[in-house]
Amino acid sequence: MKKLLFVYLLLIGLFVLYIYNYQAESSTERAWNENELVGDVDETYVMVTFMVGIDYWKRALKGFEDAAEALNVSIEYRGSTQYDVHEEMTVLEQVIAKNPAGIAISTMDPEALNPVIDKAVEAGIPVVMFDADAPESKAYSFLGTDNYKAGVEAAHKMAELVNEKGQVGVITLPNQLNHQERTKGFQDTIFREYPDMEVVSVKDGRGDQVISKEVAESMIDENPNVAGIFVTEANGGVGVGQTIIANKLKDSVKIISFDTDKGTLDMIKDDVISATIAQGTWEMGYWSLQFLFHLQHGIHEQDRKNAPLPRYVDTGVTIVTKENVNSYYPQ
Repeated sequence: MKKLLFVYLLLIGLFVLYIYNYQAESSTERAWNENELVGDVDETYVMVTFMVGIDYWKRALKGFEDAAEALNVSIEYRGSTQYDVHEEMTVLEQVIAKNPAGIAISTMDPEALNPVIDKAVEAGIPVVMFDADAPESKAYSFLGTDNYKAGVEAAHKMAELVNEKGQVGVITLPNQLNHQERTKGFQDTIFREYPDMEVVSVKDGRGDQVISKEVAESMIDENPNVAGIFVTEANGGVGVGQTIIANKLKDSVKIISFDTDKGTLDMIKDDVISATIAQGTWEMGYWSLQFLFHLQHGIHEQDRKNAPLPRYVDTGVTIVTKENVNSYYPQ
């Protein structure tokens, strides 16, 4: 009888202990959820770019969307339809008028949008730049590629492709800061490290396939011995590729492009473009929204002198060639 009573008491004690632990875990879980970093679906963050129809922005927007889902907030995507700084400025003014929870901006000009960006910050709207910076503006952070280093990587790859000798050219967007940096990184590296190579021409392709095709034809006419062309953006890379095909120069002129739109990837598979520089565009979008959310919720103050969030985040690059191109197609 005593043994049976002991067993009953033991079972009761274990049951009480189980209930206590269950309640403690539930309480901890509730406390965790109450402090979880989530917003409200009525809280809207806006991504603003230029040339909104191009493939390049898709992965950045996907990162923005993924962050919105994780944070339980809403997003909008706005921008200029053309490569027109005045149109982008107008769009940004319209976005500010709606007083969103935060704005992530990529600008085609490092200075032109500064007054409008500053207007947003002064109105209490958190602003971060991504992909292309406006460094003298009051935007809190820049998240994007270290474009000078990307140009350095392109130069080393080009040197490999042309056996470290010969004439090379660059087709770029000379008024846009990120493209200026890519071009400078490329030029500086060729000049310093490859004495048997020379950058003989730098031309403006305006981010347009047709214009870049025409510019490439002009560059080759003026420099018939050019062995390689570095194109600092994807539309231009495809345009230059079309020139190479039309003039049957696949074996004599190497192309290094930028980014991973389908046209570029297809030309890599067809041995028209030798390599392209892939940016961390998903990371740009994802962390832009995370930064904006933290700023909006006062988790970090907008104080550059004591900034707990960095002013600059390098989202990295990789070199895509025929060997790894398949992994860059959308799954």
